[in-house]
Amino acid sequence: MNKSINTKDICVTAMGISLFVVLSMCLRIPIFENYYICLGYVVMTVYLYNVGTVSGTLVGCIGTFIYCVLINGLRGMPGWVLGNLVIGIMMGLTMRRINIAEKKILSYIIIVLISCISVLLGILVVKSLVECILYTQPILIRIFTNTYAFIADCVTIVLSIPLAISLKKIYK
Repeated sequence: MNKSINTKDICVTAMGISLFVVLSMCLRIPIFENYYICLGYVVMTVYLYNVGTVSGTLVGCIGTFIYCVLINGLRGMPGWVLGNLVIGIMMGLTMRRINIAEKKILSYIIIVLISCISVLLGILVVKSLVECILYTQPILIRIFTNTYAFIADCVTIVLSIPLAISLKKIYK
């Protein structure tokens, strides 16, 4: 079945991107030295679970791009955007395939594990590799530097999953 893009999908995705940027900019919760929890990942997780892989991934990628441009120019942006692309695709495809109504605990555990693996690949591998190339630093230094982001983003996403599941009834 070929699903066409309609105005509602575009508007819903645009609202998600706006929410991602606003939550990322306005509600900065410091947790490590120079790192803040990015509450935009709450929006990305809700969109991945309720709206779909494409919309959720666009929320994460475009939201990150806009946030980076507004906060610090393009510094760090390519790594974050590509990392969110990996996170969005992996989580979105997993969430669409798993029916949480059946086998609740097992489904939830699978979603949490895939989410953590997605963040690991997106932040510690893709983002670190891109920054390694951009900043000409050894990969282990970039991985160590991005460990804060991995922990914070993983916790934020995992804690967002129950919200995403509870909003499923409202969205449909």
